[in-house]
Amino acid sequence: MSTQGLRLALAGGGTGGHLVPGLALLDHWAQQKGSTPLDLLWFQSGRAVEQRVLEGLEARLAPTPVERVQLSLEPPGGGAPSTARVLLHLLPQALLARRALIAHKSDVLLGLGGLTSVPAALAARSLGIPIALLEINATPGRATRLLAPLTKRVFHATEGTCPPKSSERHKITGAPVAPAFRRQRTEDLAARKALGFDPTRPLLVVLGGSQGAQSLNRFITQHDHEFAAQGISVFQVVGPKRSSEGAPPRPGLQVVEYSRDVPALLAAATLVLCRGGASTLAEVGAVGTPAVVVPYPHHADRHQERNAALLGEGCLIVQEQDLNQDRCAQLGELLSGKGEEQRSAMRRALGQASPPNAGESILREIQGLCAGSLA
Repeated sequence: MSTQGLRLALAGGGTGGHLVPGLALLDHWAQQKGSTPLDLLWFQSGRAVEQRVLEGLEARLAPTPVERVQLSLEPPGGGAPSTARVLLHLLPQALLARRALIAHKSDVLLGLGGLTSVPAALAARSLGIPIALLEINATPGRATRLLAPLTKRVFHATEGTCPPKSSERHKITGAPVAPAFRRQRTEDLAARKALGFDPTRPLLVVLGGSQGAQSLNRFITQHDHEFAAQGISVFQVVGPKRSSEGAPPRPGLQVVEYSRDVPALLAAATLVLCRGGASTLAEVGAVGTPAVVVPYPHHADRHQERNAALLGEGCLIVQEQDLNQDRCAQLGELLSGKGEEQRSAMRRALGQASPPNAGESILREIQGLCAGSLA
């Protein structure tokens, strides 16, 4: 690390789960009083989600310099690349990353997950730049498994992703969440009113992840009239270009494609219905909002279900095929006065299951790597 500050390179993109932890770390950095100046280089994949999630990043971090570099391993139309495409483009993209790292004079590279981390890490390795990885899922991703031997540090959200007989290289830190996700533990009625809802009525917040979730949207659309009949308000985040999947308009319902103020939503919520992305669940745990988690069913390793299991009794896990009339009745009861005792128990369980915020400890480790004080 130079006397002028930390020159940090991040590598991650393509999904909110590979972006949000990086933003959380940057928020922690910004809140540190008298923090070392930062110069940021961020390797991304070029997907549209990055423009949405990282919108306003430069203004948010000002006067920190921010440079974004696209590493194109994915097909132009999106989707997972074939092995042949990855092998064909890996070397050219690693060379592109190498040039960017040299120009930036990066002190350290932190991989946030996903394929974007691979060429960036190979480039950093060739230059002798220390590499760290962040693994926030309950099942280690391919990038983590592939790149771990090249790194100085691998930060794990859970013990379950550490390899057997792991070395000092592997640190269990928990998942970083932004400082705004304070440990609330009680419903914030003022936050509910600020969102435009009747603070005396229970609020169901529906989060389908950065891309939205058609199954959750369909469930709410089919059953919202029942929630309305019970006096339950609903805030439904349907996902980009999915407005047509939202429930029909009614008083006490808000449908948006995307929300930046997730801390306020979780603080205001009586209950959240969501996917099992690791970042979302870390935020749910930090705020202490009881959750019903519907894991994405098409991941081969079912990591979203494993993520949710780590919250213990703080959440209920529901399979996608079980989003039906009986489930609607269960949610209605849990949101009602009859469910208050169960919700309180879920909040207590979240307080026990959620590890301390990892942001500050990860930043200390990164600074130590740059200073050469960590092996």
